[in-house]
Amino acid sequence: MENPRVNLERPSNDVPAPRDAPEDDDNDTPMLSSQALEALKVFLSEQNREIKSGEDAAEEVALVAEDWRLSQFWYDHSTAETIATEVLTICQNLPSPSVACIACPTLYAYLKKIDPQVPAQLLEYDQRFEQYGSEFTIYDYNQPEDLPLSLKHTFPIVVADPPYLSKECLEKVTETIKFLLRPKESYILLLTGEVQKDRSAELLGLRPCGFRPQHSRKLGNEFRLFTSYDPETRLGGWEE
Repeated sequence: MENPRVNLERPSNDVPAPRDAPEDDDNDTPMLSSQALEALKVFLSEQNREIKSGEDAAEEVALVAEDWRLSQFWYDHSTAETIATEVLTICQNLPSPSVACIACPTLYAYLKKIDPQVPAQLLEYDQRFEQYGSEFTIYDYNQPEDLPLSLKHTFPIVVADPPYLSKECLEKVTETIKFLLRPKESYILLLTGEVQKDRSAELLGLRPCGFRPQHSRKLGNEFRLFTSYDPETRLGGWEE
């Protein structure tokens, strides 16, 4: 479903003139009172902070525009960074870590931003992501196992964000997860709607975490993060 496309709206550079500037008949240059000068400094500081924040966000997430026809909704910065950090924390405890990102290009982008060396594979229907080269695999959830055999049972970590909140979609993505997942020590993270809570437990044995994923655009459905492992104090832990 996923994932963060930032809409940058820069504030106007036209700073309103303060009303309390004193008059000075001997000098044509307007002078500001100390209070007005301080207010102006605060205004400019806030303006620069907003601009810099927007520029940083644009640099952080170099993704193509969302295509709603493909049910693409990018995660916001906080969500993408939180999940990427969790995945990299798991990687630190694995002898040969690798991550499969099913239909979640935002996560892939943040993983590579934080740690460019992390082995990761993006599986996506949108061929615009071919820019990622050998770490991109075209993926159609309607053909859940139509994937290169070299990917079979390769990944100890699989993160999935099914494009639709239907029973059929989750069932087929589950097939893909099982195709990709390494048999022994493995970790599944599933981002999907609250409505899939019972199905995710039935199909994959997952439980919801306290952490609530958010998207850069407000969606009508409540989204949750489900995991196959107890994150303990991270991600708000497992909910009872």
